[in-house]
Amino acid sequence: MKRILLVLFVCVAASGCSSIKPWVKPYERQKLADPIMKFDKHPIAAKHNAHVFESREAARGADGSGGGGCGCN
Repeated sequence: MKRILLVLFVCVAASGCSSIKPWVKPYERQKLADPIMKFDKHPIAAKHNAHVFESREAARGADGSGGGGCGCN
C-alpha cells in the first residue's frame, strides 16, 4: 500500500514539471530592469572607487576601469 502511494505521489510530483513556461514575459522585463535594482546607484562614483581601489592594491581588475598601479590614467 505504501509503495502504491509513493509511486502515485512521484507521478503527481513529476507531472507538475511537464509544462515549464517562462515566468517573465518579454513585455514584463522592463518592470524588473528598474534603476533601483542596480548594485551601484552612481556609476561614475563606482568607477572612480574601483580605480582608486586598483591603484592602492597595485593590481588591475577586470571591471573596466582605466589606469594602472601608479594611479595615472
